[in-house]
Amino acid sequence: MACDDFDLSLYLILDPDLCRDHSMLETTMAAIRGGATLVQLRHKTASTDEFIALGRELMQAMAGTGVPLIINDNIDAAIALDAHGLHIGQDDIPAAKAREKLGAGKILGLSIESEAAARNLDPEIVDYVGIGPVFATSTKPDHKPAIGFDGLARLSALCPMPGVAIGGIKGPHAMDVFKSGAQGLAVVSAICGQPDPELATCELAKTINHARQQISAGKLA
Repeated sequence: MACDDFDLSLYLILDPDLCRDHSMLETTMAAIRGGATLVQLRHKTASTDEFIALGRELMQAMAGTGVPLIINDNIDAAIALDAHGLHIGQDDIPAAKAREKLGAGKILGLSIESEAAARNLDPEIVDYVGIGPVFATSTKPDHKPAIGFDGLARLSALCPMPGVAIGGIKGPHAMDVFKSGAQGLAVVSAICGQPDPELATCELAKTINHARQQISAGKLA
């Protein structure tokens, strides 16, 4: 899979606490069946060995689906797994160093929360950005202040690569997300912890596709 061969439109971020009734593996495969286009493994309390073991299970199950697995923050796990990519924050390993260690063939995502960060982006290093938080969210209690859709639009316009909206994003926000210039919705609780993750993802995918069609047809209301 080439580093430019990915679709941000329905980006699932796994949360181990929310995936109690359905494991992260079960949630992932249900979400892929429902239309998830990209999956990020985020587990802030796992050791690198635990991260690798879980990531290997996901990689094996996802093989042949065409959906990339992105590792959050843990570059050692990403390299050990030969995962499709890595997502880092502003306070993690510098993007240039991450790209050097990952190599040119991997997807590298970077979280941004400010205009300064957007202006410092290098499209030769970073493939996509996670823009937010759009809203406050309990799935990441240490997040920066919410930027709203005005902030999403402002930062999207400054970014020289595709962006995905993150932070309290749900299906009803799809139209506003795409109108703001982002290329997709990054969701956590909209799928993780839902009674039927496949159905929840399917409904999200329908809403996203409808919003994109409306925008393509010039119907922005």
